[in-house]
Amino acid sequence: MPDNALFRIWRGDAHGGNFQDFSTPISPGMVVLDAVHKIQAEQAPDLAVRWNCKAGKCGSCSAEINGMPKLMCMTRLSDLNLDMPVVLEPMHSFPSIRDLVTDVSWNFRVKKTIQKFTPRKPDAPDGTWRIAQADADRVQEFRKCIECFLCQDVCHVLREHHKHDEFIGPRFFVYAAALEMHPLDTADRIPDLRHKFSLGYCNITTCCRQVCPESITITENAIIPLKERVVDRYFDPLKRFFRIL
Repeated sequence: MPDNALFRIWRGDAHGGNFQDFSTPISPGMVVLDAVHKIQAEQAPDLAVRWNCKAGKCGSCSAEINGMPKLMCMTRLSDLNLDMPVVLEPMHSFPSIRDLVTDVSWNFRVKKTIQKFTPRKPDAPDGTWRIAQADADRVQEFRKCIECFLCQDVCHVLREHHKHDEFIGPRFFVYAAALEMHPLDTADRIPDLRHKFSLGYCNITTCCRQVCPESITITENAIIPLKERVVDRYFDPLKRFFRIL
């Protein structure tokens, strides 16, 4: 590892900006966020960067590192090619606030539009529920999401086609799947998934799964099962026949 590394960091806001180069000393074990903090402390005190836990669990320090959406606190400098500048940009799918900070509030507004958990009535004599452990285990993977929104950033429907008014993105398909697959939930989100949330726009490229820091199997375990439910409801010829009858 060299003694110094060059960082090319986007400086600007919603009105525009440009890249600025910073050379800073580095040492073994450093992550990208360490270097950003060092640059912020010694060279650019007005550099805007969002972070919180520095342990890969809060999702705050999401950015694009050499063109790939990643958490800065979980990206070690030793894993990067330091013979070239390390290029840091804000996430492209959301409006820029300043420098590396983006406005992700759209995601929280979207979450409110998804039908909430609606449990069925207790089915045990003591007023509790009885569910199989396998059914409970099925949705536990989805609870690992830290809402870093890297999957939203890499999704081409949002990143390139800007369908924010029609498409909720992989993070919220995971959220919807956690509710739809919950053994106690009774709400029906299938019509919304097809019409309001445009699940059909997803062409299951698995790009969202590849950037997930929690290794959630977004495509195979969440999106594809939701697509199957939509197809069963609206496109299965036998079911359509019986509905007509």
